[in-house]
Amino acid sequence: MTIEKNRGVIELKTDVAVVGMGYVGIPLSCLLAKAGHGVIGIDIDQERANLINQGKLPLKGEEPELPELLREQVDRGLLHATTDFSYCRKIKVVFVCVDTPIDENKIPRFDRLIAAMEQIGRNISSGVLVVVESTIAPGTMSGKILPLLEKMSGLKGGENLFLAHCPERVMSGKLIHNLKNIDRIIGGLDERSTEMAISWYSQIVIGKLHTTDMTTAEAVKTAENAYRDVQIAFANEVGLICEKLGLDAFEVRRLVNTCPQRDMHKAGAGVGGHCLPKDTWLLAYGGKEADPKLMPIARQINDAMPEHTAELVIEILGKAGLAEGKETCVAIFGLSYLENSGDTRNTPARTVIEQLRNRYRVIAQDPYISAFENVEIESDLENALRMADCAVFLTSHREYSVLTLERIAELMRHKIIVDGRNLFDKKKAEDLGILYAGVGKG
Repeated sequence: MTIEKNRGVIELKTDVAVVGMGYVGIPLSCLLAKAGHGVIGIDIDQERANLINQGKLPLKGEEPELPELLREQVDRGLLHATTDFSYCRKIKVVFVCVDTPIDENKIPRFDRLIAAMEQIGRNISSGVLVVVESTIAPGTMSGKILPLLEKMSGLKGGENLFLAHCPERVMSGKLIHNLKNIDRIIGGLDERSTEMAISWYSQIVIGKLHTTDMTTAEAVKTAENAYRDVQIAFANEVGLICEKLGLDAFEVRRLVNTCPQRDMHKAGAGVGGHCLPKDTWLLAYGGKEADPKLMPIARQINDAMPEHTAELVIEILGKAGLAEGKETCVAIFGLSYLENSGDTRNTPARTVIEQLRNRYRVIAQDPYISAFENVEIESDLENALRMADCAVFLTSHREYSVLTLERIAELMRHKIIVDGRNLFDKKKAEDLGILYAGVGKG
């Protein structure tokens, strides 16, 4: 293919396609290009493709190495983004990094993945390897992806169509680091598919490559995230108990973890991100015949934490004698689900805001986010504190962790804090005359 570059035309020889240019697809594309491959990134969003072709990272927040790496590979002519799937016709491997959400009934939504696979199937050629990095319910590769690709392409799996599932293990803020360094699970359709996938991942992954079958790989990815989700739910439930007992869950956690083989997590204002809120349901869906009970309960606990945080706000404002109405201002600090990131997927802030916006005036401040779903944004941290009757901290951004209680007390109209991330010491806050409530702190 040819592309226009700096008013000229250059030839881009591609042997790799990456479908879905988001938090997984972009770093994967950059590392493959760095390894010397011509990469065509395919996304349905033309604006995103345009930004990538300008060497601009369309992701928010801090991503070490990635902005420079993207710009370098685009400038080298080894990475180009498009919305056209026809470029899949002459490539050797297609990596699929498409979003796989769940619906309101906690059932996997396959529409985006199926739409991508239909386009891929129409355009691939004999001998291609298709690798799915998207997180999917166990049974999806063999039950949906393989039959669909065979139908759309006319190829036969294991003969002239090769297929593998290598679920991503990245997270916002550590995309390049995790992709390069963390071990990967490669589940191949057959021995040849596995060998082909290993040959590609060994070029970009320093961590070990563990091989298995496709369904086991699906179960591993969903189970590893469901396991963490259950651990967090336990910590949150201990936090709720400590609030009622007048205890500090973080001190309880510290002492619990002095016992060998204990790794208690932290209670908090909620679990967000692309993975944990849905991957538990993906595993439960794949194993629905076993009638899972623990994981759905864990999800319910974690889903309820943002609402509980909002209840703490309502309770403490009532205790302070501040009436409901727009004259009372609640400032939300942290809109992203993860510290030092601009990723707002499934962020707890969304639920907290929805619970409070009809009772009070709600504003928000986040160093990485300039607009968020009909909420008034105050870009300056100290101005937001000056406007606030109650400051609600939902994300452990670096800017908040270095904020002193003395400065907060000096700036706020009413000295009230709801701490959803254990950023501040309760006793010190109360010594400064701050009315304080924290998740997990009685």
